Amino acid sequence: MEKLFEEYAANPNNPKWNNMIKREKELYKRNNDIRSEFERDYTRIIHSNAYKRLKHKTQVFFSPENDHICTRIEHVTHVDSISYTLANYFGLNLELTKAIAISHDLGHSPFGHQGERILSEISKRDIGETFWHEKNGVQCVDKIELLEDNLENKQNLNLTYAVRDGIISHCGEIDENALKPRDEYIDLNEYTSPNQYAPYTWEGCIVKIADKISYIGRDIQDAITLGILDEHLGELYDLLGYDSNEVINNTIIINNLIYDLCQNSSKEEGLKFSDKAFKTLNEIKLFNYKKIYLSERMNPSIKYFKLVINEIYDILKQTYAGNKTTKKMNDMKKYYPKLIKGFEEWLSSYWNLQRRENLKNDVIFNMENEKDYYRAIISYISGMTDNYAIEIYNSIIRF
Repeated sequence: MEKLFEEYAANPNNPKWNNMIKREKELYKRNNDIRSEFERDYTRIIHSNAYKRLKHKTQVFFSPENDHICTRIEHVTHVDSISYTLANYFGLNLELTKAIAISHDLGHSPFGHQGERILSEISKRDIGETFWHEKNGVQCVDKIELLEDNLENKQNLNLTYAVRDGIISHCGEIDENALKPRDEYIDLNEYTSPNQYAPYTWEGCIVKIADKISYIGRDIQDAITLGILDEHLGELYDLLGYDSNEVINNTIIINNLIYDLCQNSSKEEGLKFSDKAFKTLNEIKLFNYKKIYLSERMNPSIKYFKLVINEIYDILKQTYAGNKTTKKMNDMKKYYPKLIKGFEEWLSSYWNLQRRENLKNDVIFNMENEKDYYRAIISYISGMTDNYAIEIYNSIIRF
């Protein structure tokens, strides 16, 4: 039913409203600003460097020379489009939905989920913590990304709770076929693993489902373009219920899933697919894992990603020397000038040493704490684009 969830939309009549628009710190206001709270979030996100870098981050296939293979920014655009269609149909807040959609993957590392796994292995080994992009996304918008305010001071994005919650709650690897928002207003630091809690808003639930709809078909389309599925097309046609003369088209897959969700969702059960569509969705997901994500064709790139990320991390790790770290950095700059200069310049915005006057963000790295230093390295690498990580690696191995 159209506008089915309108009464639950994020608006001032919603009992959760004050929590939804709450920010960790008060955000400066202009006298001539006509934007809503969620519109302000949206524009702060698209002006951020983390958002801009998504265009050079891998979605699934590392293919920087092929303009027609999906990158992270295109995936985000797909999620935005699908979320808009669903939120508009169900009568939800479009501004909130768009803000969550375009920010949901800001915490992604270079080289897609493979890069995320590599950073997580490093983090578990050296810090005892799992690295996962949903939580890193909140860290990114809360503590890392900086924008200049109206007084030319640099501050964090300071987004509303509803958007921050949508980022950390968006995990698209969902296997349940009914999604409703949670009632509890929790400290988002309570999250210890992906998909631990349902989103706080219906809009967040929309983005969570749109994330899965968006990548299921697009990954297949890209794999076909790259020839990875040449030997498996018959199996894929059977899964989709297509005739051999039909074209496997991502837009058709998306449209069918959107329509099915719209027809089968209810206030009582939440956002839900038909049993048939949900079964097909999970079968396609399993097919993608076996034939695409875990295919032998992916192995060479995975080995390369490990080499690049670990080499960058290991060199930066060598610069730690307690209260003599800055000296150690200076000593090593003659060998790795591009890497260490870049890291030091980045780190100086977040450390507890001398800070520039226009920095109004929180200090998050104590230079006397070895694990803090390793966290900083991981955070720095996670923000890199594929191209920049490779450029840094090449600068390391060159003489």
